[in-house]
Amino acid sequence: MDALINTLIYALSLYWWVIIASAIFSWLYAFNVVNPRNQVVGTIGNMLYRLTEPVLRPIRRFMPDLGGVDISPIIVLLVIFFLQQFLNSTVRSLFY
Repeated sequence: MDALINTLIYALSLYWWVIIASAIFSWLYAFNVVNPRNQVVGTIGNMLYRLTEPVLRPIRRFMPDLGGVDISPIIVLLVIFFLQQFLNSTVRSLFY
């Protein structure tokens, strides 16, 4: 059971970094730091969008309009942090 918990925590950690990379990429794209016509940039942006949008879209639907500020990645990061702590403390203690 320990291997399963560690694998879930590791997967959540990887997704944590995908969310952060997506947020940074969106800032770079919004401020024209990266060239959106570049094929590599477009591929990276498309990949990050496809990985994060299914999780971020439901949160954006329920969030009020904050004038162009998107805090849905912060909410997802908080949920990931909560899940990691829950797996580490509560679930792990159930089996030991």
